Amino acid sequence: MRNSQVFRLTTKDYTILEIMLDRCLGRDDPLVPILKRKLSAAVVTFREDIPANVVTLSSRVTYRVNDAPAETRIVTHDVMRGLVGSVLSITNPRGLALLGVAEGERMTFAGGDGSEETVSVDHVVYQPESSLREKARLGRAAASGQAPQPALGAARGSGDILLRAARSMFMTDCFDDPGPSAD
Repeated sequence: MRNSQVFRLTTKDYTILEIMLDRCLGRDDPLVPILKRKLSAAVVTFREDIPANVVTLSSRVTYRVNDAPAETRIVTHDVMRGLVGSVLSITNPRGLALLGVAEGERMTFAGGDGSEETVSVDHVVYQPESSLREKARLGRAAASGQAPQPALGAARGSGDILLRAARSMFMTDCFDDPGPSAD
């Protein structure tokens, strides 16, 4: 494990981790060592100042566990029912390990069975703090009469995975369903 590793956390993310640690103390919880490590090596910033390549809560991230194929998930505060395979909660050691890690960085931690797992961040596809900054910048440009130009790489992929899924559910032809039988 790297002692010099730094985790960049927003004030909100840091506070959530503190509360999680308070709730875990006194129990044999596998999250405790990860929480203590994150909090002791944290560089805390305002959401406006967090780099766009750092995993924060609600970020959509492509990551790897050890040498497994890359996966893409939304890092969430809690388990979100109905979104199986789309989210990874920070109540899961892998989700917690991703929080505060930048693209190209990794974190190694002890898994539930005692073996080591290494989680590495390939790409932060979407980060809500970066998106808010971009929206504010475009709003200021529009208010000043300038034609707003999105920053290069600002979209960083499709952060609207849930919106697209919802649209596909409602974009079906309404007349395909024959309705109840008249019998």
